[in-house]
Amino acid sequence: MALIVQKYGGTSVGNPERIKNVAARVAQYRERGDRLVVVVSAMSGVTDNLIKLARAIMPLPSEREMDMLLATGEQTTIALTAMALHALGIPAESLTGAQAGIVTDGVHTKAKIQNITPKKVHALLDGGHVVIVAGFQGQTAEGQITTLGRGGSDLTAIALAAALKADLCQIYTDVDGVFTADPRIVPDARKLDEIAYDELLELAGTGAKVMQLRSVEFAKKFGVIFEVRSSLNDNPGTIVKEETKSMEDVVIRGVSLDKNQAKITIIGLSDRPGMAARVFTALADAAVNVDMIIQNISHGSGAPTTDLSFTVDKSELLKAQKVIEGLKKELGYKQVIANESIGKLSIVGVGMRSHSGVAARMFETLAREGINIDMISTSEIKISVVIEIAKAETAMRAVHAAFLG
Repeated sequence: MALIVQKYGGTSVGNPERIKNVAARVAQYRERGDRLVVVVSAMSGVTDNLIKLARAIMPLPSEREMDMLLATGEQTTIALTAMALHALGIPAESLTGAQAGIVTDGVHTKAKIQNITPKKVHALLDGGHVVIVAGFQGQTAEGQITTLGRGGSDLTAIALAAALKADLCQIYTDVDGVFTADPRIVPDARKLDEIAYDELLELAGTGAKVMQLRSVEFAKKFGVIFEVRSSLNDNPGTIVKEETKSMEDVVIRGVSLDKNQAKITIIGLSDRPGMAARVFTALADAAVNVDMIIQNISHGSGAPTTDLSFTVDKSELLKAQKVIEGLKKELGYKQVIANESIGKLSIVGVGMRSHSGVAARMFETLAREGINIDMISTSEIKISVVIEIAKAETAMRAVHAAFLG
């Protein structure tokens, strides 16, 4: 008899019929004698619609109130899922993140889990219930509702699996597992049987939609081996685990494309110590995550100036612009330019550590396609470039063919 944590994403619970399918799958595991904790997301499209409602009221709503609003999406799904299990004669009880004992810090819309005390979950499991937990949400020690950022239901499931010392953690989605690229863009992308935490971390951080970045970080930290698989069939998925020696034989594990990036350029910033620190400290204080950074020094006449460019998620562009505008008087820069027509293309693989020439091959491939590179960022197992979004999908297919075709 195993203790299993299962997570079902928005498409897996996208309508009443799919919720019934989830209940039927849970029933199969229960018939084997397994104990189950089921984490669910909001139904497909619900979170986006709630965001649209909020922005119809005001362009930049209070983050506390956004958390209060968005948490209702998952609460709808947990109740419906519990009802679907009741209809099959299975005892089940739904819990909000707070009721499940998930305590977070106070950073609204992207809170971090501080600890989990799943007493209520244990009690329900001991009583023979299937426990349905709302993903994506928690509560501060002071009782404020918080959300964990987009894709936060993955983090809820991984964290609960760690806290409960579950025997198995399954992340159910609408695809069969982790692919070498998005199969909707690259038709010949292949499903991977296994992938290392570090590789999936880089893919998740560079646009792959399979898993939330922080959930993979959490899994690596606590050694939670998990499987990404489809809720629409019974095919085996992709096992995510610690790196093994055999993984180094594959130079590139996958290619990702992030279309949700925007670039901000501060023009005419005084070239003196501390200026960049002031900019990025202010952005950090506003909880804006900065990704790629590039700085160009002016060599013309007069006082030296610099142009500072960096990328953020499109959803944080307005907030970032507001922060930079607030520094105008202090920093005395000339102009700020925002560009949303960019994409971030990345290649990832632990095999890059022991193979040379990977960057040159990627750049040559893009050059043959007539694609200009705007920014470059590298790590030990990743190379990312910012390119024009109109050519991003063409670039992704070309790079995939060059390394994985």
